[in-house]
Amino acid sequence: MPRWSVFPEKEPSKEILTLAGQVERDGGRVLAIYAEPVGGRWQIFCLLPASRVEASPYQRDLSPAHVKRLTEAIRKLDRFVDPIVAISPRPGMYWTPNGNHRRAVLEKLRAEWVPAILVAEREVAFQVLPLNTEKAHNLRERSLEVIRMYRALSEAQPTSTEEDWIFQFESAHLITLGLLYEENKRFAGGAFAPILRRVDKFLRTTLRRGLDERGERAGLVRAADAALAGVVAKLKRRGVNHPYVKNFVLARATPLTRARKTLPSFEQTFRRLRENLDAFDVSKIRYEDIQRSAIMAAPAAE
Repeated sequence: MPRWSVFPEKEPSKEILTLAGQVERDGGRVLAIYAEPVGGRWQIFCLLPASRVEASPYQRDLSPAHVKRLTEAIRKLDRFVDPIVAISPRPGMYWTPNGNHRRAVLEKLRAEWVPAILVAEREVAFQVLPLNTEKAHNLRERSLEVIRMYRALSEAQPTSTEEDWIFQFESAHLITLGLLYEENKRFAGGAFAPILRRVDKFLRTTLRRGLDERGERAGLVRAADAALAGVVAKLKRRGVNHPYVKNFVLARATPLTRARKTLPSFEQTFRRLRENLDAFDVSKIRYEDIQRSAIMAAPAAE
């Protein structure tokens, strides 16, 4: 029985024993091999060389403000008590799908080791959204993580479909929004999300083909956004300027208002939306109307 095993009466899997040997060869320290208490899967609690640990390619971008707050808190506490989650895509390299801000803090503090719970199943790298709870994801972060995972999976498992990854992707509209945010980090995703959530569904085609169709869908949204910008510009020229103006205009222009059981297709929805925006009459809109709608929408947004 390995000296690290927490349960001497159980035999660790060969896969986890191989991974434990790899950690030692990579200069790390295996502290324990144990079966986690929910699914009974074998995992490794270890110290990994900081130089070998990095964020998974699908992780959200670091928040400098969060790193700063976390650094100050750990300095004040003078101890690090929250191990990251890690997987190993290949010997000598370790990715964290949950814990990149903590990893960055240890790097900032020049720590030699990163305490980690090392998981053998590499697919955990694609479970970014359900794993991350330390700092709530905003819509842009979630969307960018999903499209990064989508691109990687389209190469690694090109014959699988979006429906095979519903748990990892969470919602179909995040895929389309991810493409839009890649092109424009300031894209008004929050304004379009209520419409997208209703008509953007998971595709049954392969991921490789799906990426092309997602690009077409993103193009339709982009065209609607350009028409929306034109309406907003007209309102500003009339002195109507409010942070909620895009949401207000889209709520007035959406073709889904009266839709009930049967919704139009994605393509029909956004082509009609663009037509409605092109024909939008700004002369009937007052600042007070937008302000009132923003106040009424605030509790729902929370």
